[in-house]
Amino acid sequence: QVQLVESGGGLVQAGGSLRLSCAASGRTFSSYAMGWFRQAPGKEREFVAAISGSGGNTYYADSVKGRFTISRDNAKNTVYLQMNSLKPDDTAVYYCARAAIQGLMATTPTRYDYWGQGTQVTVSS
Repeated sequence: QVQLVESGGGLVQAGGSLRLSCAASGRTFSSYAMGWFRQAPGKEREFVAAISGSGGNTYYADSVKGRFTISRDNAKNTVYLQMNSLKPDDTAVYYCARAAIQGLMATTPTRYDYWGQGTQVTVSS
């Protein structure tokens, strides 16, 4: 069983920055891509960013490209999301997730099998 625990959310003014962390349990962390998703009230969960198991490949939603950076430290079983130039539209609960299949990178939530509990990010205008 894999457990994912997010941290680092909070309240920030527009233009500010936050760094989210997601700590994972298990011995095979580096074999799986990881993703960040977010869900705002009344909206569907949407893809934010993904990173391959080695960290060599990354992919971003157009809405965050150039502002957010996903990274991972496989020695610490942790994936990060650095969020800069935050906007009120970035307000949401942010979730990290592990890809369901080794070597797979995906943008759809159904391709991920383990999820964290989420961390709230609120950006004030």
